[in-house]
Amino acid sequence: MKKDNFAYRVFDLYYDGFRNMRLGRTLWAIILIKLFIIFAVLKVFFFPNFLKEQAKGDEAGYVATELVERAQ
Repeated sequence: MKKDNFAYRVFDLYYDGFRNMRLGRTLWAIILIKLFIIFAVLKVFFFPNFLKEQAKGDEAGYVATELVERAQ
């Protein structure tokens, strides 16, 4: 990869910045824990699979019926 490439320069900026930080690994650990909480834990408890519960196997038919009923 060329060193004058924009993507390489951006990557090098962040890589060099976090490598030279004393708290870099700790910050990345906190970021990863927060992402896990957001995408795994919150999804399970606050965002149930509504379509699967309502359609009971016929998701396409349920969506089609709902669209037609709402359009009328």
